Amino acid sequence: MFTTVLAYLGLGLVLALAGIGSAYGTTIAGNAAEGALKIKPEASGTYMVLSALPATQGIYGFVAFFMMLGKVRAGSLDGAIVFGIGLCVGLVCMLSAIRQGKVCANGIVGVSQGHNVMVNTLIYAALPEFYAILGLVGALMV
Repeated sequence: MFTTVLAYLGLGLVLALAGIGSAYGTTIAGNAAEGALKIKPEASGTYMVLSALPATQGIYGFVAFFMMLGKVRAGSLDGAIVFGIGLCVGLVCMLSAIRQGKVCANGIVGVSQGHNVMVNTLIYAALPEFYAILGLVGALMV
């Protein structure tokens, strides 16, 4: 019974933490985009792309949730393992989404000031994304 509760807590954590991180990250970038629209509205497509990037960590949490849910129902994973995976992957996704939102916000400000930094911002934003992908891959390997 206790291991089942731990497993479901882990499932909840991976989904909730990744979603919270994506919500914060997209809000950080979205706030910058709102301000940038007042300066350079013709770059709204660029702002949207950069604002949406931190949402991917929420998707990774969702994928990890469903992959682990199947294993929990099949009884092939111990509850403590699922809890640990959920906590770790959730935290990595949350923190990387928030930090990625800050990188994207800075890129949005740069674009609004007339600098050609879209591609560079995408590259810099991919760096925290990489760690969320590693967390997801690690969860899938268990």
